[in-house]
Amino acid sequence: MKRSIYLNLFLTLCLSVILFGNFAPSAWAMGGKQPPLNEPAPEFTLPTNTGDGAVSLNDYRGKWVVLYFYPQDFTSGCTIEARRFQQDLPKYIARNAQILGVSVDDVDSHREFCDAEGLKFPLLADTDGSVSKAYGSWLGFVSLRHTYLIDPNGILRKTFLGVNPNRHSEEVLASLDQLQG
Repeated sequence: MKRSIYLNLFLTLCLSVILFGNFAPSAWAMGGKQPPLNEPAPEFTLPTNTGDGAVSLNDYRGKWVVLYFYPQDFTSGCTIEARRFQQDLPKYIARNAQILGVSVDDVDSHREFCDAEGLKFPLLADTDGSVSKAYGSWLGFVSLRHTYLIDPNGILRKTFLGVNPNRHSEEVLASLDQLQG
């Protein structure tokens, strides 16, 4: 009995760190099967906070796409990650890259989050988790903190699993430089 109580506490703590903390090591990078590198990225169409209806991966042909999945709007790690991407947005634009954030939050939550944080890139509402599942970034009820770099032809070139939101944007920019070089 005592053992199961401690196990439940441990699992709850671990899940809390994964979902809402600032640290998510690769060992915690759970989820489903990852889409294969150097193959077409899974296509999707999702509603966005911008009020422009829905966007599709195909809408961004000719651009690099930084498709990042995160657990929830307004949580500490997710806020830090979004702020870092926003801070570096001019660098992404200079590299012909579009940032797209994805979580299970709805369009209204995304709109409030973007307004509160001054985010100028789209957040997509994957309310049923179908796109998160297609990208292997699903933990039963939330998206995991994973990022995918997709080239201008729609080919998946790089995967980041269980990222650290404090330095993740720098890692993505470095990978973009390497892939574009």
